[in-house]
Amino acid sequence: MEMQNKPQPAEGKLGVLVVGLGAVATTFITGVLMIRRGLGKPIGSMTQYDKIRVGHGKDAKYLHYGEIVPLAKLDDLVFGSWDAYPDNAFQAALTASVLRDRDIMPVRDELEKIVPMRAAFDHRYASRIDGKNIMPDGTTRAQMVENLRKDIREFKEREHCCRLVVIWAASTEIYVPYYEPVHGKLETLEAAIKADDKEHIAPSMCYAYAALKEGAPFIMGAPNTTVDIPAMWELADQEKLPIAGKDFKTGQTLMKSGIAPILRTRCLGLSGWFSTNILGNRDGLVLDEPANFRTKEVSKLSTLESILDGNDYPDLYGNYYHKVRINYYPPRGDNKEGWDNIDIFGWMGYPMQIKVNFLCRDSILAAPLLLDLVLLSDLAHRAGRSGIQRFLSFFLKSPMHDFTKNEVPVNDLFKQYTMLKDTLREMGGYDVDELID
Repeated sequence: MEMQNKPQPAEGKLGVLVVGLGAVATTFITGVLMIRRGLGKPIGSMTQYDKIRVGHGKDAKYLHYGEIVPLAKLDDLVFGSWDAYPDNAFQAALTASVLRDRDIMPVRDELEKIVPMRAAFDHRYASRIDGKNIMPDGTTRAQMVENLRKDIREFKEREHCCRLVVIWAASTEIYVPYYEPVHGKLETLEAAIKADDKEHIAPSMCYAYAALKEGAPFIMGAPNTTVDIPAMWELADQEKLPIAGKDFKTGQTLMKSGIAPILRTRCLGLSGWFSTNILGNRDGLVLDEPANFRTKEVSKLSTLESILDGNDYPDLYGNYYHKVRINYYPPRGDNKEGWDNIDIFGWMGYPMQIKVNFLCRDSILAAPLLLDLVLLSDLAHRAGRSGIQRFLSFFLKSPMHDFTKNEVPVNDLFKQYTMLKDTLREMGGYDVDELID
């Protein structure tokens, strides 16, 4: 359900609770703190830079998002976190080694005040993480939920926040397939939490459940199942809260969701698409575990399916091979490198190739996504929107959709951008005038 009204004003402080205080989270938080001191620029953030057209003909004008709808100001953001490691945000930023010291030291005092709360953690879901700042062994899923709800309430009161958003920037959990007897209804999900069902209730689900019960929109930045189940959709609608997911679309998949529409629009065929990455940060370490990589693989493989549809274009896309690999390579740190070999064919079936070598900085690309997702989820909440926020698909690798009704997700970057623009126009009281073909 995505019903909405005109958004309420963004008054007071917005608390941003980040699950995970690693490279992505500290790059995001440090960047915001630097930017609001005038010491950095929010490059890559759609909410801070992009302009879209509103109106027609002589009445047409191009406005920033904040000129169309009431977004929260960066000065009003207050940060908190949970993490399995006890380092405060300053220490964690230095350890991550994404940002230079000169981009961290000016906000050291603010970063040192962000001390992570104990994580709701189950070693079976992320076996490569060995942090000790976790809830005690034997903590049940129900106790995790109650502890997290208490953390959220205390943070909100301590920081005098008017509103909250909870966003996952922690590791990818092992793959948890949809299991209808537990995940199909809120009633059965809650029963499984009470029964301490560790097989079907991942720790991330405890965070999402706690956030929604405490009135906070929840964003899933990893490919975890978490809120991509009917039980969580039901809870979000019940609590009248937006949810978004899953998996931040940063590097290789961003390129894939842009290149694939070019092939389809030009009616060029695809024989195969091989994607591989090397990555040396904590995310790469976790994904080196096959059970965790499976979760990421499902997310990254899903991008092409709805763009290059073999049923609609059997001559072009009826039999292509798609492979994705991620390799942990510590020397590279957060500087991820992605290679794509794309075998295509054209007139009379003659083969051609496209090679892409993207040397990117994973957290530098992710940080503005966190900012945009936080601000737009808060906006959606103030506009009375609840459930899956499809207009946020632009920022995500594997957009959530109602798979129980065979809904096809929108993965085409340009169609996603149209969805984003039209939703902002609608919330701003302007005509929705771009259609998705």
